[in-house]
Amino acid sequence: EAALVLFTPKQPNNHQTQGYRMPTHQPGLFTIPHIKTMRVSEAEVFDLRCSSAEEVARIWGDTVAKEPIFDPEKEFFVVLCLTRKNRLKSFQIVSIGTLSSSLVHPREVLRPAIAHAAAAIVVAHNHPSGDPSPSSADIQVTRQLREACRTVGIDLLDHVVIGDPRHDPTGKGSYSFREAGLI
Repeated sequence: EAALVLFTPKQPNNHQTQGYRMPTHQPGLFTIPHIKTMRVSEAEVFDLRCSSAEEVARIWGDTVAKEPIFDPEKEFFVVLCLTRKNRLKSFQIVSIGTLSSSLVHPREVLRPAIAHAAAAIVVAHNHPSGDPSPSSADIQVTRQLREACRTVGIDLLDHVVIGDPRHDPTGKGSYSFREAGLI
């Protein structure tokens, strides 16, 4: 886990260069008005390659599913930030939904990708039902992400829906938009 500090381009004046205490219950935290921070989880193993839905599902199990906040009864939407050679740089949970849906916007997906200078991303989310078949909302968000990624010059390599092979009509346990020809 790391904190990323982003500076805004405006010149600080004297009162902005001094730290201000945040109204939190965590002692020692402070903020400077012209600095923003965000939480990004670093991948512990950097030699993970994301070139197939099976590899994404394995990475999901090795990283996302082991996060303390992960709950398989809710939809989790994750962005995997990749190098030019499709190696995992970092991942971030961008949305936690309910049993049957998750709200996600391209802005939240692209924020960690831009912060990590990702060459490409793979997005993934789970279906608590175990059936990885995409919903119409999944298809719509994939279209929006594809367009947003084109605009900022980050490759969207795939959108993988993670399920359970026991509840998947194909027996694979995952659905790849790329393999289906939708990306």
